[in-house]
Amino acid sequence: MERGDVMVVLAAIMLMLRQVESIRFDLETGHTKCIADDIKSNSMTVGKYHVVNKNEGLPLPEAHKITIRVTSAYGNNYHYAENVAWGHFTFQAADDGDYMACFYAADTKPSSFMTIDFEWKSGVAANDWTHIAKKGSLVAMELELQNMHDTVQSIQDEIYYLREREKEMQLLNISTHSKMAWLSFLSFLVSLSVTGLQLWHLKSFFQKKKLI
Repeated sequence: MERGDVMVVLAAIMLMLRQVESIRFDLETGHTKCIADDIKSNSMTVGKYHVVNKNEGLPLPEAHKITIRVTSAYGNNYHYAENVAWGHFTFQAADDGDYMACFYAADTKPSSFMTIDFEWKSGVAANDWTHIAKKGSLVAMELELQNMHDTVQSIQDEIYYLREREKEMQLLNISTHSKMAWLSFLSFLVSLSVTGLQLWHLKSFFQKKKLI
């Protein structure tokens, strides 16, 4: 894809995008045509495209495939598809500026033309495209929400586990303190018994020796 082959359609195409629901344009094989749209940051953007089959009832020629790339003014890629006859894209613009959708058709001998139908909406106009958005960013949002739900569920389970462990530790502490109290009491009784036996033994010894 050489720079000399790139044809950028700016003001006229941008005006058409705002006035009609879709546009159609011819793309010559071996060439690239780009369409720009000024999009505000945080705006939802949706688009769909397909190669028009001029011979209804017959399959689309195999050579009628395109490569499309959608980029921001800063060169960030938002959509890329290679060797396709149709497709769609959905994204939320991160920055203000001109976003570019470039269509490229592989070179053929002899060269030929194909017609492409392209719809591109952003902001309020994109609200009518919920059936496309559901297949794009909303799926990603659902996955993100599911990940967040799983994370919250994991944290909640961990909190419940820690609470159960705390209860077990409290019961263990109570049981340990109770056992320690009984052991202390038994130790006291044993010590008292040993002391009593020692006194009795000493008294018996002194009595035998007639010391007392």
